[in-house]
Amino acid sequence: MSEDAVDVEELDDLEGGPSYCTYTDYDHGVAVEELPATGEDADGPEAAVFDELRAVEDPEMPISVVDLGLIYSVTVADGHATVTMTLTYTGCPARDYLQEDVRQAAARAAGVDSAEVELVWSPEWNLEMVTEAGKADLREFGVSV
Repeated sequence: MSEDAVDVEELDDLEGGPSYCTYTDYDHGVAVEELPATGEDADGPEAAVFDELRAVEDPEMPISVVDLGLIYSVTVADGHATVTMTLTYTGCPARDYLQEDVRQAAARAAGVDSAEVELVWSPEWNLEMVTEAGKADLREFGVSV
C-alpha cells in the first residue's frame, strides 16, 4: 500500500463506523405535517407574499408553486421576505428560473422591499404535499394523482 493510500478498515476503527458519507438526515425545522405551506393562516406581508406566489406556475405544467406544495415557509422581517422552498427533484432543469420567479414574486408583495429564496431538500417533496386544488389542476393537465 502506498503512503497516500487509506486503509478503510483502519478509518472505520477510528470513528467507530464507516468513514464514508452516509449522512442523509437534514432538518430545516419544517415538519412534514405542517406542509404544504399555503398561507391560509398568514396575514400582513406574509399573506401578500403567498398571494403573489400563487401566480407563479411550475414551468413544466400550469400549476401554482403553492398548490404544487413546493413552498415550505414564508417569513417577512423588516421588509425582507424569505421564501423557503423545494423542488420536485434535485436535478430540476428549471431550478434557477423557478427560484428567480419565486424571488421576484415575493419582492413584488405589499410590505416587502427585498426577497430571497432558500432552497431546501428536506423534507423531500412528494405528491402528498400537493393541495386538493393542485391535484385537480394536475388531473386537468392529464396527470393521474
